[in-house]
Amino acid sequence: MMKLALISALAGSAAAFAPAQTGARSTSLNAFTAADLPGALAPMGFFDPLGFAEKADEATLKRYREAEVTHGRVAMLAVIGFLVGEAVEGSSFLFDASISGPAISHPGQVPGGWDALIIAGIGFAELQRAKTGWVDPADVKFDQAGALNSDYYPG
Repeated sequence: MMKLALISALAGSAAAFAPAQTGARSTSLNAFTAADLPGALAPMGFFDPLGFAEKADEATLKRYREAEVTHGRVAMLAVIGFLVGEAVEGSSFLFDASISGPAISHPGQVPGGWDALIIAGIGFAELQRAKTGWVDPADVKFDQAGALNSDYYPG
């Protein structure tokens, strides 16, 4: 009985990694819709409870998606940082194991210079993302700030 339950659980979870059935869609206008973005999965389908996508054009929706993916990644890194900070408290090879207390108090205990290194690393990553994804501000109209490159896909 236990083996059957284990096999059923593994078989069901393997379907999550199967490639999605995507076919070529063609319309007379080849219009972009919010449902065309990746992430619309069964059973929910396209999930937009506040209706942000209703009035958004393709460029705006892609900017929303870029912000959503970026903020999600930052949140995931923050959670991992807190968990690791709590797990290695007092036993880390970094900083002579002098950082102690709850993880929320750790940034203030880090010796000087590390803040600049972290800010420089984040700045470099953001600069590369901006160069890849966004149109040069000198090349867009005043009222179209934050335009994404046409060949860039958020994420």
